[in-house]
Amino acid sequence: MTEYTFNAKKREKAGKGAARACRREGRVPAVIYGGKKDVVMISLDPVELDKALDLSDLYQSEITVDVEGKKVKVVCQDVQFHPVSDRPIHVDFLRK
Repeated sequence: MTEYTFNAKKREKAGKGAARACRREGRVPAVIYGGKKDVVMISLDPVELDKALDLSDLYQSEITVDVEGKKVKVVCQDVQFHPVSDRPIHVDFLRK
């Protein structure tokens, strides 16, 4: 099992418009939920995410997300891809 670390930036706004704005900035919107804590909206670097997606065991791996200095242990729940370009457009992480 491989361990991944993502450096993330926190997003303040939620919704379709905020996610599109995040993509226009060149980042991939994501969300961390679960563990009886509040939902954290983040954005990921697409290069880091592409490298992790190239390996087949992303869904079974332990992932550490560094949200502006605060580390959160998560597992990848879902990755949504663009239907034409096949690039990731959104990622869901579940807290451990």
